[in-house]
Amino acid sequence: MSSTLGVIHTPREADEFFTDEGCYILETWNRADDPAVSVARARVEPGVTTRLHRLAGIAERYLILSGAGRVEVEGIPPQSVGPGDLVYIPADQAQRIANTGDGDLVFLAICTPRFVPEAYLDIETDPPT
Repeated sequence: MSSTLGVIHTPREADEFFTDEGCYILETWNRADDPAVSVARARVEPGVTTRLHRLAGIAERYLILSGAGRVEVEGIPPQSVGPGDLVYIPADQAQRIANTGDGDLVFLAICTPRFVPEAYLDIETDPPT
């Protein structure tokens, strides 16, 4: 594998994709040769709440860039979030975020170690609407 030293990665907007979780993701940095961290831009449309889920063995941080939301993390009462807020989600904790504003809720999802799809566990009890 190539070294990540000196690499500049510019994600392409056309690579943004919609997830079963209910949000759009643009992978900013997620490489097997840099297993310590991944960074993705997440975008949640107005009125949408992502599915309740947990990440096995992966801690996650949401750095809110724009919009307004309400985050739920297992064991903590739901809290409102806005630009500049950082939400720390310990590994294996249930989590979801709702967009409570009129525009898109946009945040960076920073995972340590890096996000891998097999770590995602959907634990939503209600069927999707």
